Amino acid sequence: MTRSEHRLAAAFLLVAFVSLFGGALTGLFQALEHAGVDVHPHTPVIRSYYHSLTLHGVLNVLVWTTFFICGFVPFLTARALGRPLASAGLAWGTFWLMLGGLVLAAIPLLGNAATVMFTFYPPLKAHWAFYVGLTLVVVGTWLVLLNLVLTWRAWRAATPGARTPLAAFMALATFAMWTIASLGIAAEMLVMLIPWSLGLVAGTDPLLARVLFWFTGHPIVYFWLLPAYISWYTLAPRQAGGKLFSDPLARTSFLLFLILSTPLGFHHQYTDPGIHTGWKLVHAFLTFAVFFPSLLTFFNVVASLESGARARGGRGWFAWFAKLPWGDPSLAAQVLAMLLFTFGGIGGLINASYNLNLVVHNTAWIVGHLHLTVGTAVTLTFMGVSYWLVPHLTGHALWSRRLALWQVWLWFGGMIVFSNTLHRLGLLGMPRRTMIGAVPYMQPEWKALLPLVGLGGAVLFLSSMLFFLNLLLTWAVSRSPAGVPPEFAEALSGPEHAPAILDRWRPWIVTAFVLIAVAYGPTLLRLALTTPFNAPGFRVW
Repeated sequence: MTRSEHRLAAAFLLVAFVSLFGGALTGLFQALEHAGVDVHPHTPVIRSYYHSLTLHGVLNVLVWTTFFICGFVPFLTARALGRPLASAGLAWGTFWLMLGGLVLAAIPLLGNAATVMFTFYPPLKAHWAFYVGLTLVVVGTWLVLLNLVLTWRAWRAATPGARTPLAAFMALATFAMWTIASLGIAAEMLVMLIPWSLGLVAGTDPLLARVLFWFTGHPIVYFWLLPAYISWYTLAPRQAGGKLFSDPLARTSFLLFLILSTPLGFHHQYTDPGIHTGWKLVHAFLTFAVFFPSLLTFFNVVASLESGARARGGRGWFAWFAKLPWGDPSLAAQVLAMLLFTFGGIGGLINASYNLNLVVHNTAWIVGHLHLTVGTAVTLTFMGVSYWLVPHLTGHALWSRRLALWQVWLWFGGMIVFSNTLHRLGLLGMPRRTMIGAVPYMQPEWKALLPLVGLGGAVLFLSSMLFFLNLLLTWAVSRSPAGVPPEFAEALSGPEHAPAILDRWRPWIVTAFVLIAVAYGPTLLRLALTTPFNAPGFRVW
């Protein structure tokens, strides 16, 4: 790989880490407020609890994940294909476009002119620069896909008949799925929110906006998760000393994510009027269907880790687990992320169930669930990846493996306390998106548990600061040369065992569009033809 590609990956990661730092700080403020310590009146920049909540969501959920993925996935793809990205100019242009969009969105966000949460539901109204800036970031992700496709086509021309290496195949599937899914948010921004915020139209419609948002809003979860899965499938087995159990099964799971991730957004709108119950039922079934490739991933990855543990002397049905190389902070972070994500998957089934969803809808349960997915499965995995990627990009060995291990285990323990407490509070009916310390309806059973939210949040913040300290010292202080980055895992059942159709794109992309048209077409058509755009905007905080 070229020096330019190393610098490109480092640039994306730097923006991601700065965003994660801001998100971690505002996350601490959220947790402390729930525990009865409101620091927001004493902060010079943050105007209110809801300003802080919006910053936390945008920085952690949207910016940290997207910029890390756009740095890590192309880097891994180029390694897998054994060739540089097709266009360095396009790659750097993409970075500057996304950074410019981020700065444009950040100005009103920091100035309290876009305090609309990371879901930005109308009729809450943000400054036009917030919407335009986020749209430019999304356009940047489309350009990342374009560069990946051009690189893959060049590789294909040089190696006709060869199967696409698994990591590159997964990267293409991830960005193809996201590009299809992001059409919903693009339509919401371009047709509704940007003209509305510029005063070109008088009003908007919350229901149509929410439908378009959740067209993208649930698939974005898989945009976060699939890059973590790429590491779990292609790197973690080798780091554990074993082999990937099945390459064809891994490809199948990603193709299922490609076709099933988008047409299921109505399970976020079970309580919304204006959407026929029958279509909500269809989306419920499809939500359960997308759980199937997650089960395939669970089986395949655990079998792969087991092969490594048994090669190291592991025995028994479960005792082999202790023989994994727990002294490697990169692998430890990923395995612990997998463990907690198991509970996130179970909670996801509850969210997808119509009757059970009505119990937890818009409660703290959802916050707990989100922190098991993006907050642990994604973030802790990306932290583990950073423990080999940052040394590789800087040329300096990780400053302290021991500090990294402490950080990983603190995150794991803090998240157990934090997320478990939020799940329990949700079952007790405590609402989310709420400055809970100021509500007049505080329940005694909530008050008894809320200090644990503060404790868990404080531990998570401490863990994140140790993460940043270690990476900073790696760059500034460490002078030992970096070790060799992990190689891609060999497969017990390799790509040659997969049917040829698992290395073709057209049938799967066409299937994805057909399924989306069936699941979303009638509702979107009816809303587009009958919706009155007459809801005025509000700036509440």
